[in-house]
Amino acid sequence: MVRMSAEERRESVIRAATSEFARGGYHGTSTGDIAKRVGVSQPYLFRLFPGKKAIFLAVAERCLQDTRRVFEEASEGLHGEEALQAMAEAYTRLIVDQPERLRMQMQVYVTVAAAEAAGDHEFGEMVRRGWLDLWDAVHLPLGGDVDETTSFMAYGMLINALAGMGFPPGHRIWDGLRITAGVTRDGEGA
Repeated sequence: MVRMSAEERRESVIRAATSEFARGGYHGTSTGDIAKRVGVSQPYLFRLFPGKKAIFLAVAERCLQDTRRVFEEASEGLHGEEALQAMAEAYTRLIVDQPERLRMQMQVYVTVAAAEAAGDHEFGEMVRRGWLDLWDAVHLPLGGDVDETTSFMAYGMLINALAGMGFPPGHRIWDGLRITAGVTRDGEGA
């Protein structure tokens, strides 16, 4: 049996913790749940990460980085409306094909709000930095247009909220969205 390096094990912890945090949130997930999913002991988990907060921060950072990468790869070489549609389609595929990613994003925002309310600003600082990176990843392909970037991000957050609440693709709630990402009312591609 081949032994994993510490870095490979850290990656497996991040993947497992993403699943656990996406399902149970920060406060509803124990390090025991994460260790069990990875197949390691809690003491070993704490050799890789100093605590649950460090694990959550690593997962939140990865979540934001992965979303930024989706936007960057989708818009590579494109500008304006073409970039907008490509990013919207890529993001729609991401949250449809990997709903855990959307749930993790939602957990990140809830955790930041709760931490900030409790006086812990570390979560918020990291997430705001990551969100600004997302903004920039969208802003440049949209020609540096603040209104277009704001609109794209606002629609994206609305899509997150509606999908998070479980509105199915054909529901009338989706009718008013300008950015359709190639999805029709019946949920099929345009």
